[in-house]
Amino acid sequence: MWIYEKKLQYPVNIRRPNAALAQAIISQFGGPDGELGASLRYLSQRITMPWDSVAALLTDIGTEELAHLEMICAIVHQLTRNLTPAELQEQGFAAYYVDHTLGLWPQSAGGVPFCALALQSKGDPVTDLHEDMAAEQKARTTYDNLLRLVDDPEVLDPLRFLRQREIVHYQRFGEALRLVLEKLDQRNFYAINPAYDCQVLR
Repeated sequence: MWIYEKKLQYPVNIRRPNAALAQAIISQFGGPDGELGASLRYLSQRITMPWDSVAALLTDIGTEELAHLEMICAIVHQLTRNLTPAELQEQGFAAYYVDHTLGLWPQSAGGVPFCALALQSKGDPVTDLHEDMAAEQKARTTYDNLLRLVDDPEVLDPLRFLRQREIVHYQRFGEALRLVLEKLDQRNFYAINPAYDCQVLR
């Protein structure tokens, strides 16, 4: 279904390890508003989206979120590589190291494992697109918080890129929501079809 281009969507080249920073940034891998949840949300919602153009948008953005997940993993890896166990302990990464060594594992900054309860797929186009717009704003806020903690330009650069993509995705989902509402309004849809089969709308 997809063609994988074997390079990051945006370059990540970090020379100075910082495990404490990695502990915060890993939240955008497996935290409640991270890239893993985003990709699963959109790639799940697309299946029941009644309009092909909106389903295609969910596919595009869901796929891009996988690329963002890959970038976050590269950032965390580069921030922790070549550190000794003693350095990892000094920088607050010991608990993670005990369970995962330096393997990438989805969790929040607070150490909470990824949970699918952080995302929703309701099968209602309006509900799902509102969920998506909120998700993009929550992810943007998380990137804002991370940017306040970072002073390394090599880390700031890819984080700024990722934050900007959240804004673009929010705008695209807003456009899709307007399209969906127009289509539903044209059909007086909710008034005549309180329980519906999505296939009817195609």
